[in-house]
Amino acid sequence: MSGPKAIVGFAIVSEDGMLANAEGVMPDALKFKADERYFIDGMNGVQVAINGRHSQEPHPNAPLRHRITVSNRIKAIEPDPHNAKGILWNPAGAPFTKAWETLGVDGRLGVVGGTFVFGLFLDSYDEFHLSRAPGLRLPGGRPVFPGVPEKTPEQILAQHGLLAGPPRVLDAANGITVTVWRRKGG
Repeated sequence: MSGPKAIVGFAIVSEDGMLANAEGVMPDALKFKADERYFIDGMNGVQVAINGRHSQEPHPNAPLRHRITVSNRIKAIEPDPHNAKGILWNPAGAPFTKAWETLGVDGRLGVVGGTFVFGLFLDSYDEFHLSRAPGLRLPGGRPVFPGVPEKTPEQILAQHGLLAGPPRVLDAANGITVTVWRRKGG
């Protein structure tokens, strides 16, 4: 087992490319039922989730999934004391391949954020599902990727070899769309 069968990212962002406000909290104004259903359905297709300590996946099937939590509070890799199916991983102390091997699961990896974690996989995503909430701005917020807002999330995904599919409307009343970005040749 060398790595995940696929690496899939999921994020909803404001018009200015933010996934949380300046305090690092996803505001209610960025939460939409249709996007939440889309996210849950997508995550139900992965066996492992990876997130930073501020990102969450508070959905019914989340506890069933294996989890890697990125943390700079440990040296390399440790069992997660709060999750029997999880490990803590410090990218500065061990490569991702070692974290994946330590977890010992075969399957797909779902990346759920935050900024640093999304950035770790920019050259590895097989798919990135980018939902957009138009008209909402979060000045000084937490960007989806390093390099936002200097560049748009779409520019960053394209720079890293992903191609946009057609946008799909999730919530017409609120203008919420999702675009699936796929690796060239994938």
